[in-house]
Amino acid sequence: MLIDLANFTPGLSLAGGLVIGVSAAVLVLFNGRIAGISGILGGLLTLPRSDMAWRLVFLAGLIGAPVIAGLLGKPAAVDIQASWGEIMVAGFLVGLGTRYASGCTSGHGVCGISRGSVRSLVATITFMAAGFVTVFIQRHLIGG
Repeated sequence: MLIDLANFTPGLSLAGGLVIGVSAAVLVLFNGRIAGISGILGGLLTLPRSDMAWRLVFLAGLIGAPVIAGLLGKPAAVDIQASWGEIMVAGFLVGLGTRYASGCTSGHGVCGISRGSVRSLVATITFMAAGFVTVFIQRHLIGG
């Protein structure tokens, strides 16, 4: 395995991880809510919507932060090597997995594991293993 030293950013990665961790901690400490994106978004689609304001603010931050970062500096270069059909199928499978796992990678991986949840640990291991297997099959068996 080779490390792409031109794009290796441990400092920025650490800062990003710290921001995610602090955000999740602030949300649970001050709002009693888990920073699981699928649950936050799903809560906007269900009734009653008494807690809609914080959900909208959280999602606005997720969308707004990279937009503001792009305006202030060099925008991130995005290179997606997949067709719209592949993206749609992948999105559907991720959504399906999120429903079966009762949460997403942020809810289980960031918040659940930090709370010592065995269910979240198993879910995160499953997410990661599925990703490893998918990449291996795609790159080495199919040849993508």
